[in-house]
Amino acid sequence: MAAGGVSVVLAQDRDRLAREPAYLYLLREEFAEHGTKLQAFNDRGDDSPEGEFFDGVLDQLAKLERAKLTERSRRGKLQKVRQGKILAAGARPRYGFCYNARRDGYEVYEETMPVVRRIFRRIGVEGASIYSVRNALEREGVPAPSGGRRWSRATIRNIVMDDCYRPYTLGELEVLLAPDVVAGLNLNTPYGIWWWGKHKTTVKQVSENGPEGRRYRRKRTAVLKPRAEWIGVPVPDAGIPREVVDAARAGIKDNKPSSLAGGRFWQLSGGVLICGDCGKSMIPEKKRRSPNSDSWLLYYRCRNRRGIDRCPTRASVRAEEAEAGVWEFVSDYLKNPDLLREGLDQMIEEERKGTRGDPERESRAWLDKLVELDRKRARYQDMAADGLITFDELRGRLAELEDTRKVAEQELRRLENSKKRIAELKRDKAEWLENFSSALPGRIDSLTSEKRHRIYKRMKLRVAVGADGQLQEAQGVFVNRSGDVCTNAFTS
Repeated sequence: MAAGGVSVVLAQDRDRLAREPAYLYLLREEFAEHGTKLQAFNDRGDDSPEGEFFDGVLDQLAKLERAKLTERSRRGKLQKVRQGKILAAGARPRYGFCYNARRDGYEVYEETMPVVRRIFRRIGVEGASIYSVRNALEREGVPAPSGGRRWSRATIRNIVMDDCYRPYTLGELEVLLAPDVVAGLNLNTPYGIWWWGKHKTTVKQVSENGPEGRRYRRKRTAVLKPRAEWIGVPVPDAGIPREVVDAARAGIKDNKPSSLAGGRFWQLSGGVLICGDCGKSMIPEKKRRSPNSDSWLLYYRCRNRRGIDRCPTRASVRAEEAEAGVWEFVSDYLKNPDLLREGLDQMIEEERKGTRGDPERESRAWLDKLVELDRKRARYQDMAADGLITFDELRGRLAELEDTRKVAEQELRRLENSKKRIAELKRDKAEWLENFSSALPGRIDSLTSEKRHRIYKRMKLRVAVGADGQLQEAQGVFVNRSGDVCTNAFTS
């Protein structure tokens, strides 16, 4: 559509395009910039005020329908959980359990529960680490909960911390579960607890600017809710003694991710160095020169070395050689005012591309939308004052206008942030040219590893490593995107 030649985008119903009126307005404006109309079979078919009014009614009905569906779905789930039933829709049961015949509760699955018991025994009784447990399971070919061969440390930690495997007495369950649920339990049997509603999940539509323009995606965030708001469902006892569960949890409570930094700053970490074959980022690795040596060899190696889809080449490169080669390549740009200026201009141009045409015109369109919302608000209030609509209807319509206002204000903030970003880039351009164009070569070459890393990140630098350990190609804001040029720069 951006390339031209698309006159109409047609949908069967308006709610197939969007169930949020503000998003539909945004989509229609964006399509119009490319000379494309957005239409549906149930449109009124004209641009008259009456047509826009009836189309707006359809949009609000679609939004209401979505909200009611969500409300009814959540209410049904909540009622089921309060009755002591598990929600099975689309979710795998916890490892070591399976669903019962009605799919509203758990049963112990004796094919995998022994693996869970072994994990707790190894960590809680034998004092093994999560890392050693993971290696043992993979070495013996025990399938992971996902069905693959690779076990993640996060999976093992989640198993240890899950209350499904911790036995609770009836006295504890009376405090944690609903009375009606407790009344149906066996007094002489311990139970685990499956929790529902531990996190509050928010999904919203966001837009991002990139080299190819604007991209839309859904962003999901989860926040842990207070424990008092969780709802528990009893599950069968996993057969793991409580003291073993508590000991395993205590054993991993203070665990921290192991560091491969080796007392140095790895300036090409964080996605600067990538594997030329699979595209995964390279991670630091250190190896002893010999079993009893205190001397280490430092490498960057492809992180994708495990699992079915592991990298076939599993590239690696000596850290000192890679860091020196990348810095030599980048510093040539920093010492060359013409190349530096060209790269900075390219960065500013990419930011402009992400604003969907003329930012000033788009800002005016959203400001006009806000003015229109104010007019509608005044009209609704007049209608309520004249008795043409009830106050309940007035509150509903004002709430709809407020939702649209929030979207319009969000878009205005995005445009304002983009303009600020362009202004900052222009200031950065002057700063970079001042700091590096007239700097002595020795001053540039004496920058610390941390400062070099920050330069790479600002450049959005990506350097590919081949199977032979050679630096092959570089891409970034200041970097000539020709692979041949980059290869020659690294190999010369």
